[in-house]
Amino acid sequence: MTTDRRRFLKGAGLAAAAAGVPLAAPTAASASAFADSDLDLGRLCGRYQWLVGDHHTHSQYSYDAMYRIDDIARGGRAHGADWIVFTDHGHAEHEKVSVEPTEADFLAARRKYPDLLLWHGMEWNVPGAEHATVFFQAGADQAAKLREFERAFDWRLTNSEASSPANEALALRALRWLADEERARRIHAPVVLVNHPLRNGRVAPHELRAYRDAAPGIVIGMEGAPGAQADGFPKPLGNGGARGGYVNNPGANSWPGYPAEAYRTHGGWDWATAKVGGLWDSLLAEGKPWWITTNSDSHYNRGDTLVRPDVPGDWYDTHGKFPDPLDSGTPQLLAPYADFYPGEFSRTYVGVTRRSLEGVLDGLRAGRIWLTHGGLVSELEVGAYGGGSAATLGGRLRVRRGSDVTVVVRARLASRPNGGGSVPRLARLDVVAGPVTGPAADRDTMTAPGTRVAESFEPRWAPGRQVVFRHTFRNVRDPFYLRVRGSNGDGEPTPDVVGQANPFEDLWLYANPIFVDLR
Repeated sequence: MTTDRRRFLKGAGLAAAAAGVPLAAPTAASASAFADSDLDLGRLCGRYQWLVGDHHTHSQYSYDAMYRIDDIARGGRAHGADWIVFTDHGHAEHEKVSVEPTEADFLAARRKYPDLLLWHGMEWNVPGAEHATVFFQAGADQAAKLREFERAFDWRLTNSEASSPANEALALRALRWLADEERARRIHAPVVLVNHPLRNGRVAPHELRAYRDAAPGIVIGMEGAPGAQADGFPKPLGNGGARGGYVNNPGANSWPGYPAEAYRTHGGWDWATAKVGGLWDSLLAEGKPWWITTNSDSHYNRGDTLVRPDVPGDWYDTHGKFPDPLDSGTPQLLAPYADFYPGEFSRTYVGVTRRSLEGVLDGLRAGRIWLTHGGLVSELEVGAYGGGSAATLGGRLRVRRGSDVTVVVRARLASRPNGGGSVPRLARLDVVAGPVTGPAADRDTMTAPGTRVAESFEPRWAPGRQVVFRHTFRNVRDPFYLRVRGSNGDGEPTPDVVGQANPFEDLWLYANPIFVDLR
């Protein structure tokens, strides 16, 4: 299901906070709701179609999942997904026998569901780190190119799991390989997104920066929130898990600088994203693109009636695939049913100019992305204007020093019950802003002290109502960025309690940033 872009804001632009100095305080005129008649929304941001998608799913070709490719596509389609990437785990048996059969099933799904935009990718075991989505297009050579990458650079096949300088260097060689293959036109439009970055604390801040800088435009960001959001539901006997599987503690390969709270989700979101002035903000403060996404990480979906047939424990290691799932007729609620179908709970919206693979790729790389859990809102648009120009999500606004910059936020409130059985209520929208201070001297920096919530809005709630807010940054003296988030509750995101975290009770939305540069 798609949402046609509505006409958005009047004028053009957005403005920000001075580097190293506090953001301008809002005035009564600069933080107010106003009527739709005041706006020409299309002039500010252009007109996009917003497509819902998921870049992280698993099938029976993964050693820890069960679904057919067709099941994932059909389930995602039923829950409103427009685009899906199939990303089975790198594994010795997968590389040996599973890549071509996956490609055949993928092509069959493309033929069966022509309204879905589908990719055959993989979940890469990143040397010296953990996991990342990798996908690209290679036509008739798709399977061969995926195998070539997996064989040369996956830590399960190269004995390069441990955190070490040598293994970190291998990860960078893999990214440069993708760039070289794209330049040579052997693959097209590769994309890499770091998955569940702090689940095990194994991806250090300097590694994120190194990935980004090694392959700009290919490594475009990270999961702001992991999949497996249903893992936090309370379960019998107190054996509940944690949202996203974030139930871990530091290990031998973890970066030692992360605090204990980084190993838990906060309102379902990775600590790197959820903490204002934290790791994500420290990356944005460098003024470089680093986008966030969310997804299902679908392995076993809560409430599904499908079950995996009983097979010997070494089945996958000798077949590279599990048998097709069977319909038990009974909704499954206990472990390992910790996931949702694509589009069912976690939604990544991408703004596109055309409904096509290229359209989605363009939107992802441009950062025209906003994310929501549990249907907190059905539509969101963010734009900024000032100095005669405008920008939307992922964009850059250039203004003269001393200009005013106004950000406008429009949301369509939810009108339908979500999977938790109730219509979610958006309680607050925040504009978060911080100075752009340039490349970090310390590549392991994970704080941005100048970033703060510049303004909060409390929409008057009614099902399906459209709300529009604006905030103006006065007399902008230095470059900055801004981003928007929202919640159904008050206060900052708090750590989810292991075994007691119903995901539908604590909902958040996040939008990717807009940068404001001075000319």
